[in-house]
Amino acid sequence: MPSKTDIFESKKKPAVKTVTERTVSQKTADIIYILLRVGIIANVILLFFPSFNPARLSEMIGRNLSLFSCGVSYDSIVANFGRALRQEWIREATFHRLNVYCFMVIIAVVISIVGGCMSLGNVKMKKAGLIPTAVGNILEIIAIVLIRTCYEEIVSDARAASKLDKVLPQYPLINYVYYVIAGIGLLCAAAVFVLLLKVKSEERFEMEPKYHLFLMMLPIIALSFVFSYLPLYGWRYAFFDYKAGETLTADKFVGFKYFTQLFNNAQTRRDIVTVLKNTLGMSSLGIFTSWVPMAFAIFLAEIKNGKFRRFVQTFTTIPNFISWVIVYAIAIAIFSTDGFINTMLTNITGTAHSTNYLMSSSHAWLKMLAWGMWKGVGWSAIIYVASISGIDQGLYEAATVDGAGRFSKMWYITVPELMPTFFVLLLMSVANILSNGMEQYLVFSNPQNKEAMQVLDLYVYNLGIGSGLIPLSTVIGMVKSFVSVVLLFGANSFSKAVRGESIV
Repeated sequence: MPSKTDIFESKKKPAVKTVTERTVSQKTADIIYILLRVGIIANVILLFFPSFNPARLSEMIGRNLSLFSCGVSYDSIVANFGRALRQEWIREATFHRLNVYCFMVIIAVVISIVGGCMSLGNVKMKKAGLIPTAVGNILEIIAIVLIRTCYEEIVSDARAASKLDKVLPQYPLINYVYYVIAGIGLLCAAAVFVLLLKVKSEERFEMEPKYHLFLMMLPIIALSFVFSYLPLYGWRYAFFDYKAGETLTADKFVGFKYFTQLFNNAQTRRDIVTVLKNTLGMSSLGIFTSWVPMAFAIFLAEIKNGKFRRFVQTFTTIPNFISWVIVYAIAIAIFSTDGFINTMLTNITGTAHSTNYLMSSSHAWLKMLAWGMWKGVGWSAIIYVASISGIDQGLYEAATVDGAGRFSKMWYITVPELMPTFFVLLLMSVANILSNGMEQYLVFSNPQNKEAMQVLDLYVYNLGIGSGLIPLSTVIGMVKSFVSVVLLFGANSFSKAVRGESIV
């Protein structure tokens, strides 16, 4: 007859086995989730690359169109089909449907992203997140199948009109990649659903704080990818003999031709020297006056009347939101031949004054610095105002007890407390020394001051858009980016060696 100890051990063993099975199932589910998230990220990336566009059902559809562009812009799809649509070689309704199906893919990816975000929560949230994940993958498969029907319609209509050689239909092989990604996503969702533990009804949706912070940052990461990293795909134009409107083909590959042209062409060398002189000169003036927003914020914080302080801060911040075109219109109203200055001088002296202060190239750098400070000093001071509000008030109270005045407290407490913020912004300014922006100099430039006004960004714009030298302008932009990165890490290393602090 078994003892009580044996009975207890026999009851205990299955429980241990169950825990082990749960651990293995959970680890397996975590591994599958990694595959599922990789598939979601791949789907997002495919949306924005023209080479992976499943909607390019004809060679007449631009090679530079991505799936995202086809989903949000019908006109971009039919841009080259004017004659085919007028002659009714193909039906316009086909392209309307194609536009809708592309938008369905975008919606499917967004739904999958929601499911992927929910997979970062607890078991209950993970199980709930499997629903949008599965729905997104099913919707994506349906949309790709419907895109196939559009291809068949294009072929059928073009064959009926005997215009296959004009419409040039094609079915992109990349469509099968979408099938594979969506199919794997569905299989992964089903596998995870089986592997995950049963959820108690009283369990709540929960997520670790670190994942909360990650999801809060996710929109910023996505925007940074779209506007900062995705454009780097355009660097390939630097290696091709490309003109606007053409397509990149292997026969147009020229390697480092335009890189060597920067140094071999005498005119280009002279232009680069002039442009760098203007760029470094204006950037240096900006760096030397970078303390002005901090000083403005310090004095602003000393205004005791709250309403007046808010008025001053608002009044000085508003110019930041005024476009440079409007700023130039204000400058014309003040400094042109019949502007406010000349009109006032004429009325005071009784003699006609018609000096156009905007046309002159004299002191062009100082003029641009003045306009830039007027427009940006209030906005730049905001970060210092926020830093001042975070200073321990006990320091000021102790200084008051010691008999310190307002200027002493500003110099010995406020300024030292703002120094870390100032040096971080200074390092970023040094890293961006080659990036002055373009709009300000574009609107203020004219034939008389162009030589002193042309900075690197404006020069790249004039080369690429004005002269059509897109490869050369791309090369200059690439070089500028590399130099800026080197300057950033150089300034960061210098700060770490001198101050013992760094930002990278």
